[in-house]
Amino acid sequence: MIPRDRVLSKLDSLLRSNDYPAAKRLLQYWLSEAEYTGDDQGILLMENELMGLCRKLGEQEQALQYAQAALNQVGKMGIEDNVGAATTYLNSATVCKAFGLPEDAINLFQLAKTIYERDLSPTDDRLGGLYNNMGLALVDLKRFREAESLYQKALTVMGAVPEKEPEMAITYLNMATAAEMELGLTQALPTIRELVQKAMVCLDAGKDRQDGNYAFVCEKCASSFGYYGYEDYASQLQMRCRRIYEGT
Repeated sequence: MIPRDRVLSKLDSLLRSNDYPAAKRLLQYWLSEAEYTGDDQGILLMENELMGLCRKLGEQEQALQYAQAALNQVGKMGIEDNVGAATTYLNSATVCKAFGLPEDAINLFQLAKTIYERDLSPTDDRLGGLYNNMGLALVDLKRFREAESLYQKALTVMGAVPEKEPEMAITYLNMATAAEMELGLTQALPTIRELVQKAMVCLDAGKDRQDGNYAFVCEKCASSFGYYGYEDYASQLQMRCRRIYEGT
């Protein structure tokens, strides 16, 4: 079996340093090792990590290939109805959504939702991630009321989990985008301002954090704040991101 904990620790270090090429090489190396040794769990883990990394890098073909490979691996292992499979459905759905396949994404999200809601605690942060990402796909399909319901569920879950303020910030900004898409910028502006300010409060709660996830969220959210006219705050987020990546 591949040393999963050690691989994931090294992966986190590389992502914290913003060294995505090295992170990809690491995962591909250990995927090949898992395949060589017949480590089915290791294969599934590396494929899940690789589809997510390729999604972040905008590498559509490879992200979709790793997603399909992971789904095939779930079938090979005969674990289609457990939480591990649900996580693969969720990750694959997120890839589909990112590359303009919202209908495919919704089908996979629904599979994950059925298993997660059945088998996880109502305050498990994996449920929050599912609701948030499924909401995005529903907005793409203009199913705004369903998306709003899931975003509210995501906030409830994340609000009960320590140090999940960055994820809550993402949800608030997603809600702002949904309001704009449904109502138009002018009509939605009061709602958008309220949601953006709530996102700021969430991100400021972790402004002294040094982890790669917080840096990634800051980087991801900065453009949204800039778009809605909060250029100074967007610059602050970019500075926080650089501070973490540069280790200063």
